[in-house]
Amino acid sequence: MYDFNKYFEAETLDEAKKILKENPNAQIVAGGSDILVEIREKHIEGLELMGIHKIKELKEISIDSEGTISIGCMATFHMLENNEIITKHIPMLGRAGGVVGGPQLRKVATIGGNIANGAVSADTATSVWAYNSQLVLESADGNRTIDVKDFYLGPGWTDVKQNEILTKILIKKEDYEGFSGEYIKFSQRKALDIANLGCAVICKLDGNKFSDVRIALGVAGPVPIRCKTAEDYAKGLEVTEENINEIGKKAVLDGKPRDSWRASKAYRQQLIEICSQRALTKAAQLAGGK
Repeated sequence: MYDFNKYFEAETLDEAKKILKENPNAQIVAGGSDILVEIREKHIEGLELMGIHKIKELKEISIDSEGTISIGCMATFHMLENNEIITKHIPMLGRAGGVVGGPQLRKVATIGGNIANGAVSADTATSVWAYNSQLVLESADGNRTIDVKDFYLGPGWTDVKQNEILTKILIKKEDYEGFSGEYIKFSQRKALDIANLGCAVICKLDGNKFSDVRIALGVAGPVPIRCKTAEDYAKGLEVTEENINEIGKKAVLDGKPRDSWRASKAYRQQLIEICSQRALTKAAQLAGGK
């Protein structure tokens, strides 16, 4: 069923780095919910795999003295849904994790795998984009931290070098404090389905005006995107139905959807407008807007 040449099991992060350096063909297995399916469905042979699920530090979710939230790459979607730090400070990310697959999948699938595989339909990819997250990549040769906006290079293609591990997702205090948000996943089924469109929106209000709005979309282009035209337009506007409708129309201008067997370009453009409007309406309500 699974044809691979070697399997390594790392118990510490240093051991994982060493294995990758000494075995340049080894691929990382986190929850395994993506790569194992790909191996089976595509009949891929002769791979070398390295499991990292025993590395405890990669499962940690913490907040430091400056308010930066750190999410380990091995944090499962179930953990995101139920962690106190997530539900208190960035609940939109927890809700996004709560619509991935079914309960069994959410117990094993990880946020690191969801981001690192580069799938434009990944539910947490848009959420971390909306929070201006930073990603920590580590290897035996050194560590680096990059902005999520620089991480996605193309469909299924991310800026992870051969010997690197995506170890943490970082969200700074200024990127979540005072913000409220909503994630909408539009799919053919209500559960156990891949998104036709993912829409993550967070906003901050000054009285009843938008002081900051961030709209991130998945399956609206070759990589997750931010709707900068709509975001810039929204700043300073009153929270009204008319303004929110116009912001949704502006979001379409930044989308780059295409025709596919799952949905047409025109259909996805309509989804961008409607989902942006609905998510922003909910986010504004959560922020205390009238």
